[in-house]
Amino acid sequence: MSSLVRTEPLRGGAPLLVPGDSYSVVVLLQGYAEPEGVDDAVRADGSVTLVLPQAWGLASDHQESPRGGGGAKTALEEAARGPILVDTGGPWAREALLGALAGQGVSPGDVTLVVGTHGHSDHVGNLGLFPGAALLVSHDFCLPGGRYLPHGLGEERPLQLGPGLEVWATPGHGGQRDVSVVVAGTALGTVVVAGDVFERDGDEDSWRALSEDPVAQERSRKRVLDTADVVVPGHGAPFLVFREASQPEKKS
Repeated sequence: MSSLVRTEPLRGGAPLLVPGDSYSVVVLLQGYAEPEGVDDAVRADGSVTLVLPQAWGLASDHQESPRGGGGAKTALEEAARGPILVDTGGPWAREALLGALAGQGVSPGDVTLVVGTHGHSDHVGNLGLFPGAALLVSHDFCLPGGRYLPHGLGEERPLQLGPGLEVWATPGHGGQRDVSVVVAGTALGTVVVAGDVFERDGDEDSWRALSEDPVAQERSRKRVLDTADVVVPGHGAPFLVFREASQPEKKS
């Protein structure tokens, strides 16, 4: 028996809060991509999402920067104890990002981990605001000061950051090294912050033209839709995912 998937937009503008048992998800800035003028020009920026550990608000005012003395696994787990930013938008969105963080009571110095889903400028253009955070940009993981640690992320080997919190390898849009952040146990189920694996809800007619590896991206899209209850796409509103079992045809 196969599964039929349908989607629909999640109502509400940014900031959009999805509370959770261990982590809450806040869509700070909603990405967009809009045609502008002639010559196929597009004005665009990527979605920016904050993942807040429930325990962070109960802890001291500031977390120490992760040191990584126990290797990548320990460093990632340490970094995930504080606010996690998934993508940063482009440098033109700097003030909007700072304002959105402040609206959640978070300063740039509070952020302990920044995940860049891929290396395009509209997704990682504000990394410089977070010199004290660990950075996982695509598959490159480094600690403050530029100490890089190997970690072994792969499509069959996600990175475990905490209870119900993972980073998945979701190749395709930007090549082989795109990642997504998966947050289970929220009030809406499992939220997948997918970068440009999905441009927006209903992008079936357009995503392939923007993909460096459509075969890999189609595989990543299916994997996300098989798991997510909510998808935060790179350039549109979050959307809900509904899976309905299809009934086998009756034999006459």
